[in-house]
Amino acid sequence: MTNHETATRPVVEMTGISIEFPGVKALDQVDFRLFPGEVHALMGENGAGKSTLIKALTGVYGIDAGEILVSGTPHRFSGPGEAQDAGVATVYQEVNLCDNLSVAENIMLGHEPRRLGAINWRATRREAARHLSTMGLDIDPSSSLGSHSIAVQQLVAISRAMVVDAKVLILDEPTSSLDADEVAQLFAVVRRLRNDGVAILFVSHFIEQVYEISDRMTVLRNGRLVGEHLVSEMGRLELVSTMIGRSMEVLEDLHVRTDHAIDPTDGAAPFIQTVGLGRKGSVQPFDLEVYPGEVVGLAGLLGSGRTEVARLLSGADRADTGTTRVKDVPTRLRNPRAAIAEGIAFSSEDRKLEGVVGDLTVRENMVLGLQAGRGWMRRVPAKQVDEIVERYIAALNIRPANPDALLRNLSGGNQQKVLLARWLATAPELFILDEPTRGIDVGAKAEIQKLVADLAAKGMAVVFISAELEEVLRLSHRIAVMRDREKVAEITNSEDVGVDDVVELIASGGGR
Repeated sequence: MTNHETATRPVVEMTGISIEFPGVKALDQVDFRLFPGEVHALMGENGAGKSTLIKALTGVYGIDAGEILVSGTPHRFSGPGEAQDAGVATVYQEVNLCDNLSVAENIMLGHEPRRLGAINWRATRREAARHLSTMGLDIDPSSSLGSHSIAVQQLVAISRAMVVDAKVLILDEPTSSLDADEVAQLFAVVRRLRNDGVAILFVSHFIEQVYEISDRMTVLRNGRLVGEHLVSEMGRLELVSTMIGRSMEVLEDLHVRTDHAIDPTDGAAPFIQTVGLGRKGSVQPFDLEVYPGEVVGLAGLLGSGRTEVARLLSGADRADTGTTRVKDVPTRLRNPRAAIAEGIAFSSEDRKLEGVVGDLTVRENMVLGLQAGRGWMRRVPAKQVDEIVERYIAALNIRPANPDALLRNLSGGNQQKVLLARWLATAPELFILDEPTRGIDVGAKAEIQKLVADLAAKGMAVVFISAELEEVLRLSHRIAVMRDREKVAEITNSEDVGVDDVVELIASGGGR
């Protein structure tokens, strides 16, 4: 029995919370409770209001209506600092620490022991080590934070939260960049904190992880509360159906592979063909062909060279070895604009830094690629812009369907759809998609997967990259396997090819 089952009062109680942005009703009369000694999952599609609810609790956003109680006391925080002072700490997906400082400096920042007005560095390191050890972490407090993995940095961020004796710990997508062993290490710390009575709010798109670590869940949809449930009493299919608010038919796309009928030997010419293409310090020379109507998946572990291949194919990086032919014509892709001119579009995995322009509207973001291809002196006609925006808002089910909404006010999944629309508006013949479904909910993921399959069925060549091997297998006609920045194998997909087969090729280096 978890502590929250015997608790009489929630540590956090949010009642009737409403927040509205220009053109977006982000939260509409939402209630939420969080008890001491529990892990509580906040579930919902992108755009459901999860991040907005967290930001309302921590004072990043002001609320238009409702009440927030922390430990029974009404609060309207004006920022995360005030929330932290009340015992509410947040660890974000992108760790907001200083990687040029030591582990101890990051943990104790602002709370360093002092002697005669100066920081006592020996005591600072000793206190940091104590906080680390209470969570079972054996990390040298004097080591540079930047020398550690993202997983360790996440744990350091949690240690920092515990320095201020947090009663509430919010973990916002903490596992998105972690491997299985690192997730297990994080969850061991989470369980220890839960057993110590800390209330933990857990946000994740990984449903299996939610069921592994959580006691209870709250489901949001379209900015409204759908329900609060014990995890043990809600099955996975029921959860997903509740999250997306439509029939389970949309999920069938997650289990149906693309028609693997493409035969590159039937006489058709590849849209793009590389021979010995490579870049020193980035990726070893590789050969690759992608045919019209074909999805070529790139499979491999993090750091295997998948993104580096995509950047060479798209002109984002310039190759220093090898040749490229587009439609059987020798071509040098010196930059992304040259690639766009050749009918090649690239959607980067880093939508935050290389895609989203948050201060521009949905409309303005959608036409950026088309405008870049024309040059800034030749404006895209307003009528054409309106047609493009209307078409892709409808086709990609972008929510809210408001072209004048600022992109930063949309959920991650809907931002991703706007980025896909940006490149589809350029009418590409080759679409390179690097992790297009990472960090988005199951409903949006199904829609994007269906889009990829539809584009290929209509004759577009697609290069598809995903860390989820099941997704690569589901969508690809052929799969290029990467390991240690080198292409080590290539296989034709079929119903007989499984995840284990791809994993074996990655592990063996293609039998080298």
